[in-house]
Amino acid sequence: MNQMRWKLLTRQLLEQKSALIALIVLGVYVIAAIAAPLFTQDPNTIHLDERLLPPSSQHWFGTDDNGRDYFARAVYGARVSLSVGVLAMIVSVAIGTMVGAISGYFGGKIDSLLMRAIDIGMSIPSFFLMLILNAYLKPSILTIILIIGLLSWMSISRIVRAETISVKEREYVLYARLSGHSSLRIITRHIIPSIVPTIIVAATLNVAGVIMMETALSFIGLGILPPNASWGSMLNNAKGYIGENPTLALFPGLLILTTVLSFNYLGDVFRAAFEPKTNRR
Repeated sequence: MNQMRWKLLTRQLLEQKSALIALIVLGVYVIAAIAAPLFTQDPNTIHLDERLLPPSSQHWFGTDDNGRDYFARAVYGARVSLSVGVLAMIVSVAIGTMVGAISGYFGGKIDSLLMRAIDIGMSIPSFFLMLILNAYLKPSILTIILIIGLLSWMSISRIVRAETISVKEREYVLYARLSGHSSLRIITRHIIPSIVPTIIVAATLNVAGVIMMETALSFIGLGILPPNASWGSMLNNAKGYIGENPTLALFPGLLILTTVLSFNYLGDVFRAAFEPKTNRR
């Protein structure tokens, strides 16, 4: 990968305060999620005599309707929401990259067939497909990751296809083809490494959308099973107590908002660094 692009990325992170703050915010969330057992209480311990307590020095975010420490549940919920976001993104990027690269490299009937299939898939609301699939499968983290990953790769494949069409005409790809290298080797060794910057941009922006999908599924009760928590399930539980204790919705809502905004800011920085032509108007 071009070293100058990484230097440009570093410079833009230092110059754009919002992107640097976004990187710090995500770093704090990831570290907190990993180290949760070291500094939080058990998120599933019930204390019915401490129901719906306001934030205090003992319970930083207060307690929920079962007296469970809300800060602990928010931190452990970060594990679920961020894990689903990253792992589902990996699934969607892997599928989208391979389909897009194959479509762009071979062209012709293969390209036409794959693109028409993607057009049909993108015309169907993915959220409703997620609801249908989730109704027939046992709710779990793995199920959500697979469902979201398998339904969110199509836009990435379009981006990869466009880049592949451009890259496959470059000299080193033509030389590899004339040297007798197989199509699979050319795609995996020459084309995909050349479009990694574009894939990184698409992946960064995709994480935010995946987190919102997981939040939506959990909010309507089709996500993580209780007593485990995710930010979406916390919002779902909070809606019944919005008048009595509005902080139950405030904290997970802020965590979701800041996470999605942070990934979007970073995606814009990656786009500017790796695709500088998009900034020329």
